[in-house]
Amino acid sequence: MTIKTDGVVIREQAAGERDRLVTLLTRKLGVIRAFVNGVRSPKSRNSASTGLLCYSDFVIEQKKNGVYTVTEAVVKEVFFSLREDIVSLSLAQYFAELAYELSAREEEADEFLSLLLNAVYLVAKSKREKALIKAAAELRFLSLAGYMPSIVGCARCGVFESDPMYFSPYSGKLFCKDCLPAEKTIALPPGVVTALRHICLCEPDKVFSFNLSKQSLLLLSEVSERYLKNITMRKYKTLDFYKSITE
Repeated sequence: MTIKTDGVVIREQAAGERDRLVTLLTRKLGVIRAFVNGVRSPKSRNSASTGLLCYSDFVIEQKKNGVYTVTEAVVKEVFFSLREDIVSLSLAQYFAELAYELSAREEEADEFLSLLLNAVYLVAKSKREKALIKAAAELRFLSLAGYMPSIVGCARCGVFESDPMYFSPYSGKLFCKDCLPAEKTIALPPGVVTALRHICLCEPDKVFSFNLSKQSLLLLSEVSERYLKNITMRKYKTLDFYKSITE
């Protein structure tokens, strides 16, 4: 079976002397692993288009045993500017790791791919503050994967807003100041609560369209990161590296 789809290379590794095994986040197939034969040869036409973080149009063959092979790849965007800034590159690699962890497998993944592309583009072009892009990407990936926090109102009384509200990074629930639970929570001012709701509930093309003060952005970033780690129950090497060079 032959499939034509666009996608981003989110992982790559050598396979033998001439081949490459890539993990792709594709629009039509979600996350898949595929071989690119002969790509490490100097004469290969698919070398640049199947490198890490490359966005390309792929022609993919699926064999009867289920193995995928990339037979053709035409590059659409390689995000050259990322290679000029280690901080931007490390953050983009973190988004690729998030995409691998949370995106749909072997099914349509249009919103996941669009989110990854938008996040990487904004980082590469320095369009928004990195803390904003990071927090929005984390929360939106979680929401698309079925882990949207319960942020419409207080989890106990339903009140829409109090100043502050309290977020549990363990359960993903919001509480008003009159309904504090026994579990540890993080106090959030109204602006951060509004941003949290915006990221999770807005239209796909508006995910990164909000503004916060630097202090509020740092708080939002703490909330999103702690919730992500608690929900997925794993560490992210790319995130650890990003933080090691920025903090």
